[in-house]
Amino acid sequence: MASRTFTPMLRQSLRLSTRPIQRRFLNTETAPSLYAARAHVVGARTGHVDGESLKVDLTMAKSLGGPGDANKTNPEELFAAGYGACFQSAMNAVAPTLGVKMPSTPHDSVVESTVHLVGSMKDLDMGLRVELLVRVKGLEQSKLEEVVHKARLVCPYSRATKGNVYTTVRCETM
Repeated sequence: MASRTFTPMLRQSLRLSTRPIQRRFLNTETAPSLYAARAHVVGARTGHVDGESLKVDLTMAKSLGGPGDANKTNPEELFAAGYGACFQSAMNAVAPTLGVKMPSTPHDSVVESTVHLVGSMKDLDMGLRVELLVRVKGLEQSKLEEVVHKARLVCPYSRATKGNVYTTVRCETM
């Protein structure tokens, strides 16, 4: 199993590579809305969320001093789920543009995302750190890295967090 971690220094070296960089200029303020998700939140981290097709009860994680109730979730877990799903969709979308065929069996392409709440609750100085582990069966390591590199350029979550959330992506072939 091959593995490699993309860190900020490596990201910089990738920018200097011979790969053509596709610049996108999307003005998110004026761009047409393709889809809008809404959530109605009551009770903050120990409350409830209602959406069009979402009903979720929230709990404060035990590690943050809360009860960590079973069958309930928290904002970081929801963010991890959204980022992982969005990133994997971006990989599937960019792969054909690179001449890469992604596996057709769902378990042969996996994104494991970890979202860390970091900082100091006492000082109310908190932020997020994200780790993505991308595991794909049947691709050469270099092809997987190409797909991941381009996915980072087009994934809405990656674009939204760039420069604001420290993110590492590790690639492994299965």
